[in-house]
Amino acid sequence: MGGSTRTGSALAERLGRLVGTDSAVPAVEYEGRAVTWGELRRLGEAAARELDGLGLVEGARVGVVLGNRPESVGLVHLVLSTGRCLTVFNPLQPGERLAADIERTTPPVLFAPAAFWKSEEFALAVARAGAIGYAAEGASVRRVPVASVDGAATPTRFAPGVAVELSTSGTTGPPKRIPLAYRQLEAALSSVNGHMAAGKRERAPFTGGVTLITTPMVHIGGLWGVLQSLAEARRMVLLERFTVDGWREVVRTHRPKVTGLPPAAMRSVLDAEVPAEELSSLRAITAGAAPTPPELAEAFQERYGVAVLVMYGATEFSGAIAGWSLGLHREWWERKKGSVGRPFPGVDLRVTSETGEVLPEGERGVLEVRTGQAGGAGEWTRTSDLARLDEDGFLWIEGRADDVIIRGGFKVHPSMVAAALERHPAVAEAAVAGLPDERLGQVPVAAFEVRPGADVPGEAELRTWCRRELLPYEVPVRFLHVPELPRGVSQKVSRVDLVALFK
Repeated sequence: MGGSTRTGSALAERLGRLVGTDSAVPAVEYEGRAVTWGELRRLGEAAARELDGLGLVEGARVGVVLGNRPESVGLVHLVLSTGRCLTVFNPLQPGERLAADIERTTPPVLFAPAAFWKSEEFALAVARAGAIGYAAEGASVRRVPVASVDGAATPTRFAPGVAVELSTSGTTGPPKRIPLAYRQLEAALSSVNGHMAAGKRERAPFTGGVTLITTPMVHIGGLWGVLQSLAEARRMVLLERFTVDGWREVVRTHRPKVTGLPPAAMRSVLDAEVPAEELSSLRAITAGAAPTPPELAEAFQERYGVAVLVMYGATEFSGAIAGWSLGLHREWWERKKGSVGRPFPGVDLRVTSETGEVLPEGERGVLEVRTGQAGGAGEWTRTSDLARLDEDGFLWIEGRADDVIIRGGFKVHPSMVAAALERHPAVAEAAVAGLPDERLGQVPVAAFEVRPGADVPGEAELRTWCRRELLPYEVPVRFLHVPELPRGVSQKVSRVDLVALFK
């Protein structure tokens, strides 16, 4: 797709093989229109000429405001096929946060849709970052004049070996930008292919089955879907954002065998009572990005006869590192529902105490991971997740260590409190966070959504319910009904925004 660089990355070389693909072949479907490989290639070639002219060759950081648009797919391919570094910016965040992220990150160049350059706040942030701006529309790239400002930053031009700089979802605090190396993404592709054990058949590029991309590309789940599709030369159907109607239409039209749905989207499909015959092509749904309650998976499976394959991963691991396959599901689901499956090939897991002592099977502690998908190859990476490993090698996630609420010296795990609330017949989903308290340090509070058609239970009713289900210090001090829980791009509940509801 252009660019004069040479790279030893197996991923870059694999993506580079697409360059000779027939220009007329449809590669992406977006808003009912087929976007050809030729259009994506011309966009990449135009961007490559600009980058080469600036000396931003292999290893250079390339900022992209990465919306779910065909232009984003073209730019992802260009950057990763030439050994450059994709520095991702989230178009879904408020303008003030996006501007602050640009100034903090200081990319040497920034590609964004033309509409963003109409914002003075956005253009000023690019100028302050010392970046050169480009509008990417269709198959063309246009340099955007950026005013000079006093005190502009000196951009960080190169990040050798880094494929993607991606922000975490920031559900428990400010987002962190995570560098993902080329070798991590290569290990992840190998691991996932080994886990799913899918049969490979020779076919022309961008033919055969399609991949539905409904998760935002600024989240590792959405970006991973695009990356895997490019690596396998598989055609994509791109939704700018998930809606039940949009999703059911592409499933009905393209009849995929497997697609992904975060838990919140799965619940929306159930609530919309989508007819089972519309989903008859599906054999499985992969569910990740946020915890998937076993009751939700069971309800989806019973309604549609479709296996729900729960996955576990994180941005730091370049995606999923454990999960269910169809084979595991057939053999183990009834005995292991609620688990997130087994580790993928090449992934080692262990559970440790707070002091780092390795715990035996069945005991709960902090999960540690050793995999080529992590930053330090061959090293154990300590997560923030509380987990246990059972005697059959299945992983159970039981909350987050950094979510723990300390109430008067007693530990309260938000996930356990939320699970108790969700057993109430009227509560569809609940989320729990800690509020500062002068006497006790912190106290738990809960927000909740109700099931369609259910009456909203009062605080007294919910408090009584929780007293039957929980220890006294675990019972929330406040309950708040909300039409929708606040969520980030990953569809996880944002603890930061949840706490703000109670202030």
